[in-house]
Amino acid sequence: MTEPIEFLWWKHGVIYQIYPRSFRDSSGNGIGDLQGIIEKLDYVAELGVDAIWVSPCYPSPMADFGYDVSDHCDIHPLFGTLQTMDALLQAAHQRDLCVMLDFVPSHTSEQHQWFQESRASRSNPKRDWYTWRDTGPDGGPPNNWLSIFGGPAWEWDAHTRQYYLHTYLKEQPDLNWRNPAVKEAMFSVVRFWLERGVDGFRVDAAHGFMKDPVLRDNPPNRNNAAIGYESMDAYDSQLHVNDRGHPDIHAVYRELRALLDEYSRARPRFTVGEIHIFDWSKWASYYGANLDEIHMPGNFTLVRIPWRASLVRGKVDELEAALPAGAWPNHVLGNHDEHRIASRYGAAAARTAAMLLLTLRGTPTLYYGDEIGMLNVTVPAEKCQDPWPQRSGKPELSRDPQRSPMQWDARPGAGFSGPAVHGDLPEPWLLFHPEYQRLNVATQRDEPGSMLDLYRCLLRLRRETPALTHGEYRALDDAPPAVYGYLREYGGDRLLVLLNFEGESKQVTSVSFDYGEVLLSTTLDRDGAEGLDPMVLRPYEGVIIRV
Repeated sequence: MTEPIEFLWWKHGVIYQIYPRSFRDSSGNGIGDLQGIIEKLDYVAELGVDAIWVSPCYPSPMADFGYDVSDHCDIHPLFGTLQTMDALLQAAHQRDLCVMLDFVPSHTSEQHQWFQESRASRSNPKRDWYTWRDTGPDGGPPNNWLSIFGGPAWEWDAHTRQYYLHTYLKEQPDLNWRNPAVKEAMFSVVRFWLERGVDGFRVDAAHGFMKDPVLRDNPPNRNNAAIGYESMDAYDSQLHVNDRGHPDIHAVYRELRALLDEYSRARPRFTVGEIHIFDWSKWASYYGANLDEIHMPGNFTLVRIPWRASLVRGKVDELEAALPAGAWPNHVLGNHDEHRIASRYGAAAARTAAMLLLTLRGTPTLYYGDEIGMLNVTVPAEKCQDPWPQRSGKPELSRDPQRSPMQWDARPGAGFSGPAVHGDLPEPWLLFHPEYQRLNVATQRDEPGSMLDLYRCLLRLRRETPALTHGEYRALDDAPPAVYGYLREYGGDRLLVLLNFEGESKQVTSVSFDYGEVLLSTTLDRDGAEGLDPMVLRPYEGVIIRV
């Protein structure tokens, strides 16, 4: 924690999330795999990112597409083998790319050997590895806790005549982290992957695995304020103060951090936590009182607010004010659970969003395909893959639209799959967007001004400019309401970022600087010295200016 910032890759790098099912299919079965990722690592490295985060590829019955893990220390045959993962690690490191995996601490699959033993009998040695309880006073579940996927968070087991706890699907029973054997088993999982060379972990549902020890009911959410997910009615009817994030969780994270620090003596390892908490003080507590817990709690506040300059600036400023001294922020605009940026904001505003994400202070996480402007895909009900809408009866909750296969080129099949054994292109596990012939890597690679061109320029400028990688941040108060302006400063280098959030030209005056050098515009058609008083930003234009 005392190392200079330039030696900590996760403090100046950019993370690129790969959803393995959807990145590249090397086997010709319509499902992406690890060998497919290896085949495309040159593209990832040339893009200019520093790390890849590979979403779950462990053995799993796929009730929740890999987040129901049945073996934490192996690879699902759909994706390859442990040896394929070793080859991926080696190939990535040869290209100076770090590799992060998902660590899923809160639950397992019901098909995990641990749970199979746990449910075998009440006297089984692993019974207490999960949370089992008798019926409540009314003969129903033990308390009022709800599942995120709908219905009670308790499932009756007829064999042992008790309920078990599941925060997500009933196929995903919650681990009991109050059992020291569970903690040691899960820490052994972390050691297993660190020994194989993994550089870090994205901790899934990072605030969810320590519950109230006596399982008290959740109180009602009288304001019915969203908890951080799409509106789920019953789930949002409670304040989730007892079924996740008990203060004891911080002691676990201190131990986990100490474990990672042991391995960081060779090279830095780190964690980023998926934490859907929108109370800043509680969110910031996951850094640890001495910055000795999660390296970076994930920041999801920008994902679902309206695309307005004042709102975005407000959230960024709130985050900066909430950070403990010395803490490093994280910013996210898209991932496998969120609608595509270009579908949320429109194609023009998505370019401004790219500049925002890659110029704010902190470590950004990019989602595969956003760099070519991929759009949500409309998936007919009969082809729906996501269990969430199927279980809840709410098609609007589907995450399929943002998980469609990567669009590599304009050929039939978008270059996602190689031909199957019989020579025909396989049907992909999800549909391609109808516009894949325009929105693809091959078409945009050599197209000046394309979205891919913009991302490459932004990533190159970020890499070459210390003010962007680890400079200070200061918002400007004198920009017009539709414009978000801020300074990034480091060692005498001072950059001004101006982002027009609206589809009309905006004249920016009195931004404290008369003259500057435009380093990059989202339109990619202006650079060089310009007068700044006034400066006219075109619709949805963003500029980076050295002042």
